Amino acid sequence: MTTHAAEGAHGEAASGITKITQDFGISVPFILAQILSFSIVAFVLWKFAFKPVMATLDERQQKIAAGLKYAEDMQAKLAATQQETAGIIKQANVEASRIIEEARRSAKDFLDKQTQEATAKASDLLTKAQQAIELEHKKMLADARTEIARLVVTTTERVLAKKLNDADRAAYNEVASRELTEIKG
Repeated sequence: MTTHAAEGAHGEAASGITKITQDFGISVPFILAQILSFSIVAFVLWKFAFKPVMATLDERQQKIAAGLKYAEDMQAKLAATQQETAGIIKQANVEASRIIEEARRSAKDFLDKQTQEATAKASDLLTKAQQAIELEHKKMLADARTEIARLVVTTTERVLAKKLNDADRAAYNEVASRELTEIKG
């Protein structure tokens, strides 16, 4: 009975599938034809629609990735350029400060030099003026000595024109001689 029961269960199962297929109007050759038809349409769509669309999507994805990479590269270049520009500006500021400092130093050196030259000229003029004054003083003294000597000679002539004794003459000569010595000294 077990074989008979198994056949009955198998038969019942087969008749259940047949019953379902008949109830729903499913036909095996029709289903196989639909599966084959679907496979052909799926292959054609895959070959001529999905592959090109996927290739286009991949190409666009690559272009987008390349664009993003290019944007990142440009952003990095921009940052590098900004740093370079900042460095150049800083260097220009340092150079400008150096030039300004050099100009100040040069102006100060020039002013110091002009001051020294003016001081030297003033000192030279003062020295020349002192020499001129000293020369004039010596000339005046020489003129005064000459005048005094002339006066002494004139006075001596007048005195000598009078009759003097030898003692008076010696006294006058001594006094004149002493005065001349004091004037020279």
